[in-house]
Amino acid sequence: MIEAKSLTKRYGDRTVVDDLTFTVQPGVVTGFLGPNGAGKSTTMRMILGLSRPCAGSVTVNGRPYAEHQAPLREVGSLLEASAFHAGRSAIDHLRALAATHGIPRRRVVEVVDQVGLEAAAHRRAGGLSLGMSRRLGIAAMLLGDPRTVILDEPVNGLDPEGIHWIRNLMKDLAATGRTVFVASHLLSEMAQTAQRLIVVTRGTLVADTSVAEFVERASPARVLVRTPQAARLRELLAGPGVTIAELPEDRLDIGGLTSDQVGEAATRHAITLLELSVRQPSLEEAFMELTS
Repeated sequence: MIEAKSLTKRYGDRTVVDDLTFTVQPGVVTGFLGPNGAGKSTTMRMILGLSRPCAGSVTVNGRPYAEHQAPLREVGSLLEASAFHAGRSAIDHLRALAATHGIPRRRVVEVVDQVGLEAAAHRRAGGLSLGMSRRLGIAAMLLGDPRTVILDEPVNGLDPEGIHWIRNLMKDLAATGRTVFVASHLLSEMAQTAQRLIVVTRGTLVADTSVAEFVERASPARVLVRTPQAARLRELLAGPGVTIAELPEDRLDIGGLTSDQVGEAATRHAITLLELSVRQPSLEEAFMELTS
């Protein structure tokens, strides 16, 4: 679990993170969203003790990161794909990390296999492709079998197969009760991966909620119908809180009513519906509306 309380960071007279309070619960993938410059990376650095807050506090599994005796066993992180000694082989980089925490060498072999790094394990880390570097970073993140994982843009540099793999990995980690906190600009990926969202803009909290609630809050679902009696149906459905837009080809775009309500009204008045569907706004549309 990650708990931030009134977390604040200033650089001179510029406030990057402003009184930010949130909790990242175990058992779900929590997405961390915000425009460029919203304070996401600074917040993650404060969580990991890489940057000192000007006010407030943040703990991981009940303690500040620096107070954990074996932090790799508590928190695995991926903030930079190139956070390794470029002259070492990939496997030697992992072995060096393991040695600092008393992690057995067999665990290194396990994570190399888990992330699909076998073919590049003995190559110089500085010569790895961006995708292989990303896999090496994920292997390092998993090395201590941590209870909490923190990832910043984890799918950068990965091919479609790799993206599918990391998506399933995050879900699997959460399913085993781990805390999974991931920042990404790829909203389509977050829509498929995250169950909860923490959204910030200009360093302040915009939302801390489920994905479904976030989308609904930004823009409620709308009902789309196609009927040869569009004018008649529009007249019947008009009322307080109901918005109806006419579309080409005898279609109506209806807000403020459910699809069941529209269908029942059409049935009562013998109106033929050739199409009845619900349009749920995308996570991207909701994000753009709430952070604009």
